[in-house]
Amino acid sequence: MEHNCGFTDGNRWFRYRAAAIIVEDGYVLFAGNEKDDYYYSIGGAVHMGETAEDAVKREVYEETGVSYEVDHLAVIHENFFSDNQGALKGMDCHEIAFYFLMKSRGTRELNSNSFTQGGIRESMHWLPIAELDKYKAFPTFMKEYLQSEHNGVQHIVTDERK
Repeated sequence: MEHNCGFTDGNRWFRYRAAAIIVEDGYVLFAGNEKDDYYYSIGGAVHMGETAEDAVKREVYEETGVSYEVDHLAVIHENFFSDNQGALKGMDCHEIAFYFLMKSRGTRELNSNSFTQGGIRESMHWLPIAELDKYKAFPTFMKEYLQSEHNGVQHIVTDERK
């Protein structure tokens, strides 16, 4: 049994996450599900003893059905948020995520058959980068990041607690 790198302490929740930035022809891949009214990045919890790079490859395959290759580590994201409706309702959340840019495959074809940890079916969505601000999509830094030049690894901190 895998153990996720994270913990809950009262109403506080922490997770170490690996996530993917998958771009094809002006679109970036996000996930959604039948329950939540927003899109979220492809990825998930790093397991104990697993590297972030191995975790992102595993998560991308689990969610898309495709084995993407890692290009490079792009962003270290410190994210503070609270959830008013989902599984983390009422929790004060802190997440550290390593975002890896994945190598382009030249196609948006996927073989997805993914479910959330709660058993809810996930769907994959190619959102146009130029119009990301029209979608409720997390992380919120993605549009600006994808439309700007950057060298090395970026450190981004967001605080979306309400």
